[in-house]
Amino acid sequence: MALATALSLTACSSSEVAVQEIKAAAAISIEDGGTSSATRVIALANGSAEILVSLGLKPILIGRDIASTEEVLLDIPIVTSGHQVVAENILKLNPDLVLIDDATGPLAAIKTLRENGIKIVQVRQAWTLSDINLKIADIAGAVGAIPSGVALSEKINQSLSEVKKADRKARIAFLYLRGGNSIYLLGGKGSGADSLITAINSVDAGAEFSKDPFTPVSAEVLAELNPDVILVMSKGLASVGGVAGLKALPGVAQTSAGKKGRILAVDDSLLLSFGPRTPDLILQMAASVDELMK
Repeated sequence: MALATALSLTACSSSEVAVQEIKAAAAISIEDGGTSSATRVIALANGSAEILVSLGLKPILIGRDIASTEEVLLDIPIVTSGHQVVAENILKLNPDLVLIDDATGPLAAIKTLRENGIKIVQVRQAWTLSDINLKIADIAGAVGAIPSGVALSEKINQSLSEVKKADRKARIAFLYLRGGNSIYLLGGKGSGADSLITAINSVDAGAEFSKDPFTPVSAEVLAELNPDVILVMSKGLASVGGVAGLKALPGVAQTSAGKKGRILAVDDSLLLSFGPRTPDLILQMAASVDELMK
């Protein structure tokens, strides 16, 4: 696999604080996707459109959700309104298969699709590296391309096994931010970020604190956890006004990460995608953390 690094340093304030930002990652794919039983597929499950492309099956993809923002998918129509399924948009494309997951809704729209004879297949969500194989198996099975799914999983597993663990042991806290809605959550065990942080041989401070995937964060808790690095999604960081706005949130300025400007921002559609781009993402996260900890 040719691993491409898309790291950039972006100055964020007059105090010379900078954020390491990962905007993209190279996807693993197989050259020959073979055949599939489905011919017109709408991918609404998280990461399912990306996986179909990596399976070599982009020609069968006729619709996607708004969160699937990879450049290779930009010519595929978005059939959702925001994150909500619009049954009319889907029906007019006459799909023979729609891929959904637990987060796809509203239920009324899904019911309408079923009542109109559209085949709906639910894909398991992935929150750990080991879940990637399950998600690929579900998608490959749904479109009748099981051998292609096996081949892609093997290629991804090989790449993950080659990720070398340096002795970095940084303490990292994942903050889920939506400033417009005043949502400030600490990622805990099962957030998805904990799996990535472990993969780069670092410590998820939030997972040590909470067994819940996400929990409201207080200034006292954050200061006590005292992470070396704060991990955020790019849009979440922008929603609070960038690094300056992040440092203004209660407790952030009292942490080592806040004091030293150690912020790692990752593209929203990439961080928790758990798919063909994840091995390259892990390599970039490791390099970013090493850079921040210098």
